[in-house]
Amino acid sequence: MIKNVAVVGAGYMGGGIAQSLAINGVDVVMADRDPAITARAFDRLIAETQTLQDQGLVPPGSTEQLAAHLSVADSIAAAVADVDFVEEAVFEDVAVKHAVLAEISAAARPDTVIGSNTSTIPVHVLCTAVQRPERFLIVHWSNPAPFIPGVEIVAGEHTDTSLVAPVKELLERAHHFGAEVADTPGFVLNRLQYALLKEATAIVEEGIATPRDVDTIVSTTFGFRLGFFGPFAIADMAGLDVYRNCFTTFEDAFGERFATPAMLAEQVEAGRLGFKSGAGFTGEHTPEEIERIVAYRSLAYSKFAQLMRELGPSGIWPTSPPRTDSPATTGNAPPTGSPATTATPATTDSAATADTAATADTPATTDSAVGTEGDHS
Repeated sequence: MIKNVAVVGAGYMGGGIAQSLAINGVDVVMADRDPAITARAFDRLIAETQTLQDQGLVPPGSTEQLAAHLSVADSIAAAVADVDFVEEAVFEDVAVKHAVLAEISAAARPDTVIGSNTSTIPVHVLCTAVQRPERFLIVHWSNPAPFIPGVEIVAGEHTDTSLVAPVKELLERAHHFGAEVADTPGFVLNRLQYALLKEATAIVEEGIATPRDVDTIVSTTFGFRLGFFGPFAIADMAGLDVYRNCFTTFEDAFGERFATPAMLAEQVEAGRLGFKSGAGFTGEHTPEEIERIVAYRSLAYSKFAQLMRELGPSGIWPTSPPRTDSPATTGNAPPTGSPATTATPATTDSAATADTAATADTPATTDSAVGTEGDHS
């Protein structure tokens, strides 16, 4: 069991990870290159957690829990000297991470597990900087860490796979969920996320829709479902034969890149059509199980729609009516000054960008000397 943790990198990503663990009773020590930066990060986290507590977004007593379980160290070496697990959360650059990981592994105990919060860099690229690479793996959180519960866990060729279980247990104590993926660039989260962004930009460039309308369609249609069901579950509910037919239309229009996936064709050929046949990607389901899942889906979607109405729009897009000379009608690029599909990266004193864990709609700044990851996920 992992009893105590060091987080290296006191920017918004590292701070959010430290915050997530400490408010759930895990002893965490945080460090950055400059002790003054670490001290400021500590003060910021205390203030942000109190704000979240006042807003009812974290449980009562969270600020006190954070103050009791989060401490700071004057150096990276001091922070990692006697902990069970270290999470590196520095700038997404191989050279920067190599330098920090080398420092961590030289100062940590031989049995200390070392994780990296990289968004895209594989284990086999980073582990060369780590003494005893069998104790190294990727533990990739998403931003803002206190609120996004999923975490990717990536074990490399040399990783001792027995380390995965205690890392998952640590995440569960912080009400997060670990999913294991293979050691490949981008892992799963960002490979899917960047594929969506690439197709979204192509849609805008082709004049099919504006960035604003693409965002609206994603967040209010299939993206609406994704908080509850992944793509395989959604396909099973819709009918895999329907999906196969739709892929035929796509392949006719867009070519090989939209060809029917072999996995999907095999399911249909075997008569496994999803819920309509009782079997599909998600396994076999009895009629009673399907009825229960559909009832859950109805409840989940209804409550989520109600929440969206209660919260109202995020404000990321202007409230004024969209222009009539948009790409959807003219085929041209968006008008000068119109918002981009994603928020403008925040300015920082390091080479990284980051978002605040306390106010996710507000760009943040960080003065981490190590540099935060500036999470892409």
